[in-house]
Amino acid sequence: MGKMRLQKYIALSGYVSRRKAEELINRGAVTVNGSVVKDIILVDDSDDIRIGNKVLKIQEKMLYFAFNKPEMVITSMSDQFGRKTVADFFDSVDERVYPVGRLDYDSSGLIFMTNDGDFANFLMHPKNQVIKTYAVSAKGEITEEIRQKLENGVDIGGYITEKAQLDNIINNDDGKCSVEISIKEGKNRQVRKMFDAVGIRVYMLQRISIGPVSLEDLKKGRYRSLNQKELSSLGYNK
Repeated sequence: MGKMRLQKYIALSGYVSRRKAEELINRGAVTVNGSVVKDIILVDDSDDIRIGNKVLKIQEKMLYFAFNKPEMVITSMSDQFGRKTVADFFDSVDERVYPVGRLDYDSSGLIFMTNDGDFANFLMHPKNQVIKTYAVSAKGEITEEIRQKLENGVDIGGYITEKAQLDNIINNDDGKCSVEISIKEGKNRQVRKMFDAVGIRVYMLQRISIGPVSLEDLKKGRYRSLNQKELSSLGYNK
């Protein structure tokens, strides 16, 4: 392995994403060969790189999982209130993997888990605009006017959403509806807030795809490895 920038080395170690690594460096939390480093320098495996007492080494094996998160599970590695987290489903994986982005506590569906900080940073960067599709069950009727509002952008509390796409709209006789919505953003509880803004109450939400990668028949609480073709289809070349 040749020399590389310090923040990339930290990201490849699986400790945090490259962006978070830069923040740690700026705060003086990183030492290289016993000295605090606040600048971007080149390092390799011969250097002693630490955050606190943690020695960082690049993990040669990068792991990428598609995970079907159940409802009532926190998208975090730990929870101060003792609630179940995504980490609880990966006890059998030797390497530490963490979630890419977030998915609401009361929502289910596809989330990626990885130990590759660059992969996580790539997918979450706004410029890459990875489309996420959700299956929604709600109370209310999606009229043509409401469809246009949701697709053209609505105010979800001081923020106007970008254009979205609605497909497979079904309005039932019992006053309930189902629909698939695709968005490029990932604001906190965005899909629920979008439907709230047009008077429709979501009672079930499942993320069914991220880019071209879909849940398919993956059961809740289970995961599978992403293959190289899927990684490439997301635009990421490891």
